[in-house]
Amino acid sequence: MVGNWTEKLVQLGVVGAVAGGSFAFGSLTTHQLSGAPSLAAPVPETLPASVSTVLPSPAATLGPNFIADAAQKTSPAVVRIDTEKVRQVNSRSPFEQFFPEFFGPGGNNAPGNATPRTPRNYRERSAGSGFILDKEGTVITNAHVVEGVDKVSITLNDGRKVSGKVVGVDTLTDIAVVKIDGRPDLPTVPLGDSDKLRPGEWVIAVGNPLGLDHTVTAGIISALNRSSNDVGVREEKRLDFIQTDAAINPGNSGGPLVNIYGQVIGINTAIRADGQGIGFAIPINKVKEISASLLKDGRVIRPYIGVNMVSLTPELLQQLKEDPNSGRLPDADKGVWVREVIKGSPAAKAGLRADDVIIEIDGEPVTEAKQVQTLISARKVGETVAVKVQRNGKASVFQIKTVELTKTPVS
Repeated sequence: MVGNWTEKLVQLGVVGAVAGGSFAFGSLTTHQLSGAPSLAAPVPETLPASVSTVLPSPAATLGPNFIADAAQKTSPAVVRIDTEKVRQVNSRSPFEQFFPEFFGPGGNNAPGNATPRTPRNYRERSAGSGFILDKEGTVITNAHVVEGVDKVSITLNDGRKVSGKVVGVDTLTDIAVVKIDGRPDLPTVPLGDSDKLRPGEWVIAVGNPLGLDHTVTAGIISALNRSSNDVGVREEKRLDFIQTDAAINPGNSGGPLVNIYGQVIGINTAIRADGQGIGFAIPINKVKEISASLLKDGRVIRPYIGVNMVSLTPELLQQLKEDPNSGRLPDADKGVWVREVIKGSPAAKAGLRADDVIIEIDGEPVTEAKQVQTLISARKVGETVAVKVQRNGKASVFQIKTVELTKTPVS
C-alpha cells in the first residue's frame, strides 16, 4: 500500500455510511450565545448595487432571542436515552487479582486447580439523546447509542420515563429507530431540508451531553459534505456530514441539530478528537430515507457487487510512481481503480479483477469512486449493472447482478 492513499479506499455496495461506534471525547467548552449577533463594523450609508437588502436579518424577523425561541420549539420533543447491556464475565476475587501466584489457572483456592471461574453478569450502562418524530412514538437516534443493548429507557423532556423498543439499526449510516407507546400528547419535531443548507447558517444543538440534560448550544454550519475520512471515524463510510461549531459532546449523540426556525436539519453524531469546536451531524434528508426503511423492513436493503476501489487522481498516480513498493500501476490515468474484488462476490463471479479501472457504469462515465457507489446504490437488488473497465489497454464490459448487502465487507 502506498503513502496515505489507502485512507481513500472505498468499499462498494452500500448506500450511506456509519459514523461508527467509537467517538472520541472533545472539548468540554460550551458555546453560550444569547440575543442577536452584533455588527462587526458600521453599516455604510450607501451599499453597492450588488448587495441585496431585500431579506431582513433573523433578528428582525424572529426577534432578538431567535436562538432561544428555536430551541424552545424543539426541546419538548428531545429525549434522553439510557441503555443497558448485560455482559457475562468470569468472577475474580481481589486476592486472585493481586496474588495470582497463589491461585491456579482456573482461579480456585488451591494452586494448580483449573476449576473455571464462576460467570457473572456485568451491566454496562450508557446514555445518549434522541427526538420524537411523530405521535405514534417513533424516536430517532444514532445506531451507536442503541446497537446491541438489552434495555432502552426513554426520559421525556417533562420527566416522564417510558420503555423503548429498538425497531431497526443501520450501522452503515449510524441511524436507529426506537419505538415508545404512542399517545396524542407526545411532542414532536418538524423536519427541515438539509439539501438547502449553506455554510454560515445559524444552528442549535439540543441534547444531554455528559449527563447534563436539556443542554442547548449554538453555532453555525461550518461546512457541508464532509467525508468520513474528514470526520476521522475509524471505518470508511459514505455519509456526507454537516460540520458545525455548535458544541457537541458525548451524550449529544442522537440529538437534533436545529435551524433558526426550530426545524431539525441533522442528527448530532461525532466530534474530532484532535480539535475543539468541530462537530458533525448526519443530514436529516438521509435520516428520512433510512428511518423509513427501518420502519418498513427493520433493515436497509442495499445492492452489493463486492469491490474495493479508489479514485485515480494526479496526486495518487504521482505517489504510486515514486513509491518503489507500489507494485503494478493502474492501466489508465483516470477512472476508478479496483484494488480488490471480494472472493465469491457478484463482481468476482462476473470476472472483474483487481487492478481493473472502472470507466463507465451503465454507459455513464465515472471518474470517482463515489460516483460508482451512487450509481450502483440506485439500482434494486437483483438488477444487472453494466460495468465497463480498462484492462491491459482494452475496454471490456461486465454484466454484474447485484445481491443484497448483508454485512459490511472487510477491506
